[in-house]
Amino acid sequence: QVQVVESGGGLVHSGDSLTLSCTFPESHATNYAIAWFRRAPGKEREGVSCISPSDGSSNYVDSVKGRFTILREDSKNRVYLQMNNLKPEDTAVYYCAIAGWDCQYYRSSSFHNSGDWGPGTQVTVFK
Repeated sequence: QVQVVESGGGLVHSGDSLTLSCTFPESHATNYAIAWFRRAPGKEREGVSCISPSDGSSNYVDSVKGRFTILREDSKNRVYLQMNNLKPEDTAVYYCAIAGWDCQYYRSSSFHNSGDWGPGTQVTVFK
């Protein structure tokens, strides 16, 4: 299996910022989209953001638009999720996944089922 690893989670107050990091084999970045998901307690998994390997275009779920930014490192084997103005509603385990689908499909079952996933990193936001 492809090794995918997240890091950067932690405990913060409302309004604070965190930057999550996702590492993966560079060879997979050439043709794979990289996406961030999260699962809050008692909630279903939610797609948060995705960045395309070809042109670097990105998608965001409405609840994080204007606050979160997905970025790709120049080496293309690391992707960041910059999280600003965090809210308690952002509390969740955040997962990174890569898959051979365009970001247009990152919320689909095909992306979810075929992707390689990291173990997740916990983000907890206090009021």
